[in-house]
Amino acid sequence: MTFEDDAFVLSARPHGETGAVVHFLTLEHGHIAAHVPGGASRRLKPYLQPASRVRLSYRARTADQLGSATLEPEGDATAEFFDDPMALIGVQCACVMTRAVLPEREAYPGAFYAFEALIKAFGLPGVWPYVYVRFEMGLLEAVGFGLDLSACAVSGNRDDLIYVSPRSARAVSRREGEPYKDKLLPLPGFLLSSQGGVQADDLRRGLDLTGYFLERHIFHPLNQPLPEIRTRLIDSVQDQ
Repeated sequence: MTFEDDAFVLSARPHGETGAVVHFLTLEHGHIAAHVPGGASRRLKPYLQPASRVRLSYRARTADQLGSATLEPEGDATAEFFDDPMALIGVQCACVMTRAVLPEREAYPGAFYAFEALIKAFGLPGVWPYVYVRFEMGLLEAVGFGLDLSACAVSGNRDDLIYVSPRSARAVSRREGEPYKDKLLPLPGFLLSSQGGVQADDLRRGLDLTGYFLERHIFHPLNQPLPEIRTRLIDSVQDQ
């Protein structure tokens, strides 16, 4: 099994004296792990930081074996964020969540392009946290747990959608949701339209919304909490 592919680094840990086991998000082959010879060396280590862009050459004897990979750096994606602690937490969180949510060895080209767009958005301090929430929605959709915000689950109307049902993950209008509002999840307007504007607490509501379904569908079945880096991200954006 051999291939070449465009990839982002999701994580890297030392393996042996000089190597590293690295998780990648690739364009055509999805989330994969590989042993990178020399990955702990001074030459390669800077290019194995979270979200670094590389060109990957992968080889494995069988499809279920941990393969070996060589790579060509295509820039150090995180270097420009070293002076922005909040953005750096966001980059790390995006990598952790991508690795946790996407199963290995399944192609998710949409997730790759969404990750690419998110990394570019980190250069826009007032914008990227909202793009990040949309990115988490995209991860949920990629693995079959997407939210349906197109119309009210009860009436079918498309106007005044302000809630999400925790059971069906579908939007609910103000009128239909009023009797049950204490049991429904708030739906921030920026998730419905980029022209909808942003209200106070919308960012926290968006993170709470995606966090609810990520915990329910991804982490709870594995008996795991949401990653600690995500809590740090929420704390950091609330302090702004």
